[in-house]
Amino acid sequence: MQITDHKVVSFHYTLTNDAGEVVDTTSGGEALPYLHGEQEIVAGLEKALEGKSVGDKLNITLDAADAYGDMDSSLIEVVSAELFEGVEKLEAGMEFETELDNGDDEFVRIVSIDGDNVTIDGNHPLAGQKLTFDVEITDIRDATEEELKHGHVHGEEECCGSEDCCS
Repeated sequence: MQITDHKVVSFHYTLTNDAGEVVDTTSGGEALPYLHGEQEIVAGLEKALEGKSVGDKLNITLDAADAYGDMDSSLIEVVSAELFEGVEKLEAGMEFETELDNGDDEFVRIVSIDGDNVTIDGNHPLAGQKLTFDVEITDIRDATEEELKHGHVHGEEECCGSEDCCS
């Protein structure tokens, strides 16, 4: 069976940055499953896996645009520390989930703090970086009707349990 849209694909990977440092890996753990064609993994990786089969091993290097995107300076801004009311001590590297005016959620990371001014960054932490994925495909199967309906892989149970998914 080959990887095409509507297949559940499981793979092991090691992700390294341009300096060769390991950023993330499934080594020693479970393979990562995703529903192909539903944009659950970075676009360049999904495109590179198209047509591959169980047992295939690939080394895929992606430019930032095909991975987590280029840095978007409009997602970096200085805000008042008052916006973090209830947080005892703010530190660079802390991450927060915020709700945008349109109702979407956004994750931001504190980049720096200068007095009452907090610089936050809404870019993915790996944005702007060239990345390499060492991948081994371990399983491919047809997605269930429920997975296709919800647009993502479910685990052992019939439903993922998410309110917006299964209600």
